[in-house]
Amino acid sequence: MSQEVSKEKKFLPLIIAISVIIPVAVTILFFGPKLNLGSKLIFLPALNAFLNATTSLVLILGFLAIRKGKRELHEKYMKSALVLSVIFLLSYIAYHATSEPAKYGGEGLLRTVYFFILFTHIVLAVVIVPLVLITFVRALSSKFDKHRKIARITLPLWLYVTVTGVIVYFMISPYY
Repeated sequence: MSQEVSKEKKFLPLIIAISVIIPVAVTILFFGPKLNLGSKLIFLPALNAFLNATTSLVLILGFLAIRKGKRELHEKYMKSALVLSVIFLLSYIAYHATSEPAKYGGEGLLRTVYFFILFTHIVLAVVIVPLVLITFVRALSSKFDKHRKIARITLPLWLYVTVTGVIVYFMISPYY
């Protein structure tokens, strides 16, 4: 067994644990009782949209950097995207731990579009966590052939999640 394979296998239990814990924790916080901090963290949804938009931009820049053969720049962008996503997750958790979810008030076709985007966003947000982590581990393990294969799936899905996060925010923001 090569060192790269053992490194990838070494991280597998952590990837699985994180991939299970995050959606379970978010679900509990979303539907569970809210913490009373005295004041609501009403600025966080806008911050989350900003973080999602910034992550989208950084992902695109990372893609363009690797297409131009600038691997070190690509690595910096992708690490930045991961850090931004972690900050987003912490902010998202903080908001939903302290605030009731906003109820969408739109009607008709717009309501259908909103819930379609929201549903696909949520499902893919769960799916993207292990994909991102596996993609990163493969890059850090210098398994670039396997990294490229999974990155071709991870990147468009990650972009979809970040872009639809912004869309969902703008569609629901009048109802906060």
